[in-house]
Amino acid sequence: MGRGRAKAKQTKVARELKYFSPNTDLSALERELHGSSYAEPERVSDDSAGEDEYDEYGKWASGQQ
Repeated sequence: MGRGRAKAKQTKVARELKYFSPNTDLSALERELHGSSYAEPERVSDDSAGEDEYDEYGKWASGQQ
């Protein structure tokens, strides 16, 4: 029988959320989305022609760091 009061409260909360518009700092959002400290990854040169990319893991796994 107490469903009416609960439903009325849910409706009130939903309406407040729907029409609530806080002040948004768009410049902070832009900085966050663009990542101000973004740097392009460096290209790997082909100087290590004979080495396999898994050699470093093999050395680490065997304890030869």
